[in-house]
Amino acid sequence: MNTPDVWISKDDGSDIVRASAIVGVGIDYNGNITARLGHGEGATITLADQGRQNGAHPPADFHRQLMRIIAQLSDASGAFLVRPVRDEARGWEWTTEPL
Repeated sequence: MNTPDVWISKDDGSDIVRASAIVGVGIDYNGNITARLGHGEGATITLADQGRQNGAHPPADFHRQLMRIIAQLSDASGAFLVRPVRDEARGWEWTTEPL
């Protein structure tokens, strides 16, 4: 059985990581959404930087929303890119697009 490739991008698109490399997600003290990677040095990547978005904080459950999306896509076929986007009217949301 083929497993889908799910990739997670930073809000500015500068970094993309495979979802299976993420061992934890959270909100840091500055309100940024971060992901801890399990391979190598245990690096942390900032996925949504509220500072770059004029101090617009992501929702308190934004990191849990990402986990739900990854779980849902694990049952899908194909490859997907998930990224955080901040819209002036709607605020922060995760977008998903097929690759």
